[in-house]
Amino acid sequence: MDVDFGNFSLKRTERVLLGPQGPVELSARSFDILAVLLERPDEVVGKTELFDAVWPGVVVEENTLQVHVSALRKLLPAEMIVTVHGRGYKYAGPKPLAVATEAPATSRPSIAVLPLDNMSGDPEQAYFSDGITEDIIAGLGKFREFLVIARNSSFQFRGKANDVAEVAEKLGVKYIVEGSVRKTGNRIRVTVQLIDASSAAHIWGEHYDRELDDIFAIQDDITQMIAARLARQARTAIASRARARPTNNMSAYEFYLRALQLASVYDTVLEAEPFLRQAVKLDPRFAAAHAMLSFVESIKYYWDYNNPGHLHSGLEIARTALGLDPDEAYGHLATGFAHLYLRQFRQAEISLDRAIALNPNDPFILSIRAIFLNHTDRPEEGLGEINEAQRRDPYAVGWYDDFRGVLLTTAGRYSEAKSCYAKMAAVPPWSLVRLVICHSELGETRQAQDVLAKVKAHYPGLSLDEIVDTEVDFYRDPSVCNRYRAILQRVDREE
Repeated sequence: MDVDFGNFSLKRTERVLLGPQGPVELSARSFDILAVLLERPDEVVGKTELFDAVWPGVVVEENTLQVHVSALRKLLPAEMIVTVHGRGYKYAGPKPLAVATEAPATSRPSIAVLPLDNMSGDPEQAYFSDGITEDIIAGLGKFREFLVIARNSSFQFRGKANDVAEVAEKLGVKYIVEGSVRKTGNRIRVTVQLIDASSAAHIWGEHYDRELDDIFAIQDDITQMIAARLARQARTAIASRARARPTNNMSAYEFYLRALQLASVYDTVLEAEPFLRQAVKLDPRFAAAHAMLSFVESIKYYWDYNNPGHLHSGLEIARTALGLDPDEAYGHLATGFAHLYLRQFRQAEISLDRAIALNPNDPFILSIRAIFLNHTDRPEEGLGEINEAQRRDPYAVGWYDDFRGVLLTTAGRYSEAKSCYAKMAAVPPWSLVRLVICHSELGETRQAQDVLAKVKAHYPGLSLDEIVDTEVDFYRDPSVCNRYRAILQRVDREE
């Protein structure tokens, strides 16, 4: 339930605090502390209770709690939160009123940027028009005022004679951006238009003829113009947030664009590495390329769980990226991913929260944070993150079923998890282990044994303990992994 108190409203589902002037910038931990205090108005909530509720299973210094409470007092009327010395804190403001949670708000403009047509007559130049499209998507994705459909879903409509209304219905958006890119020699023409799909009204259109070294200015112009038209009523002046030029080296930028095509798809993400390494070689100060490279390097761990070296090298590259630009979301994503699988959960949470703050519309960032929530005993919250990711990229086939199956297994919702895995053409090993758990917990012994046989065939020569260590042992609470281990051993004995 959402909670109204005084001139403020705590939106639990959206994890947003609304004040008289609109949304209030609030850290995730401060939000959780406020939520706990509002649940027990006029009661003293002990510090130990707050630590257990907000930092479950984590040792945190007392001054950390004080810092968050102090931050709340700066955002709220100071008298709302009272310190009871030696005991804890209590909420002492206007009576909180629980209000029914409404359906997800649709007030944020939703937008899909379709792939700009490559009009250059050279199919090899498709990466260039795709890169411009992706850059516009990424630029719009940084604006919290929008819900932006991710690249994978928008690109389902590449090269088709699309009916705008039909595309908008399939993607669940109100606005469509479409256009074309014609690259000839050292000149480029970009044509783009913004359409209100509900009425097919042409809201805005423009074409840009520039020297190729002005491509970044073109991208900024397009992003700002679209943003301005979609956010007339927004509370901030969006056009003033234009991003800095990522590099002055056009060859480095072209390598980066080639890499983006590959890195945006889970199955080809590793193929992006040589292009990114060439980009950072040509321009060692190209922060975005370093950031994407750190992500690619870190995620190699998914294919090679026995080699944490990928995590450490990913962290090192991310440090370089963030040293060049502290606001590179993928540098924070790579950092959070690495800390998660190094079992440094507090550091992982800080980095992943920062990545989402920088780019709240990126489905991969949301999905990795969902897995973090799974591994820290918050699978229900993680399911919310996966739903948000799928809303932004509904065509990432298989990816969501896999992650959702993992989360549902942790949540003990075994029938639903099993249904997710049934939709997949091929279930990866880490989820096959969980499918054994689902069948066993549902009393389906024969099916559990059949799936366990597949798991063992995938890892010839490894014991069950070694398989669990490889694929499952990433939970903060060791009892989760211990329980899974015991179930697998029981199934194995029953054969």
